[in-house]
Amino acid sequence: MDKSYIAIDWGSTNLRAWLYLHGQCVDTLRSEAGVTRFNGQSAQQVFQQVIAPWRDQQQQHNLPVVMAGMIGSNAGWISVPYLSCPTHLTQVSHQLTAVAEAEPVRAWIIPGLCVDKPDNRNVMRGEETQLIGAYAELPSSVYLMPGTHSKWVQMQGDQVMDFRTMMTGELHHLLLNNSLVGAGLAEQLPDSATFTQGLAQGFNDSNIMRCLFETRAAHVLGRLKRSSVSEWLSGLLIGNEVAQMQQQYPLAAGERITVIGNPKLVARYTQALEMAAMPYQVLDGDHAFQSGIRSIVNEMEY
Repeated sequence: MDKSYIAIDWGSTNLRAWLYLHGQCVDTLRSEAGVTRFNGQSAQQVFQQVIAPWRDQQQQHNLPVVMAGMIGSNAGWISVPYLSCPTHLTQVSHQLTAVAEAEPVRAWIIPGLCVDKPDNRNVMRGEETQLIGAYAELPSSVYLMPGTHSKWVQMQGDQVMDFRTMMTGELHHLLLNNSLVGAGLAEQLPDSATFTQGLAQGFNDSNIMRCLFETRAAHVLGRLKRSSVSEWLSGLLIGNEVAQMQQQYPLAAGERITVIGNPKLVARYTQALEMAAMPYQVLDGDHAFQSGIRSIVNEMEY
């Protein structure tokens, strides 16, 4: 039976929602009301504002809502416990947390995953839903989800064994906007050649810490275009990330890593994977999320 429901990906800075009626997506919306941008409102108030038009238009006053992401963190609506890895993806749908304050609407929050070992302490919220969808469509032993905090996930069948987080996107932002490296720069422009050069440097240099100040020196001395520093840093950081994680989660012969994300960022990472000679396959991030939510909803009894 094709179910009707609302799916919400509620992150730190943004909220995305999809309305499904009888298994078909009939409407979508985006909002900047992430959990760090409530602007004095409560999560409950934002929630009611988001779903109210759909409920009124479709006369779906008790339509179930399933949410994932930072809305389940201690900075969100309610703190939803993590599932500890190793864990099977099928366990996620059995550990949903009902949001009593959402009444009269029936709403649940999907748990995140965690790793708590002496050599690796990690958490994720939202990516587990993408993983469920991705595994259903493109099974893999290693998944890569590029982003502000990129996730690399090691699988064994449908079991999440381990994952690591790389702060590549945030580090790029901080270096460019809040450090001496980016001080006094001109407007940054696309420059694929410089990105590729940075990628090679990051992939082949085992210690890029020394490269960071040298980035500033290079543009001060006129060896790097001031409008291309962002592209150089992006390549440097992504190249180094892929080089490190290739060692952490090596692919067996004949395997492909599955990359989940938006096309623009995925294109940068797949270029790095090609440099690393790592075979890959790509899945759109929104598609993976919606597929994951659909799988969870189909397992629910309500």
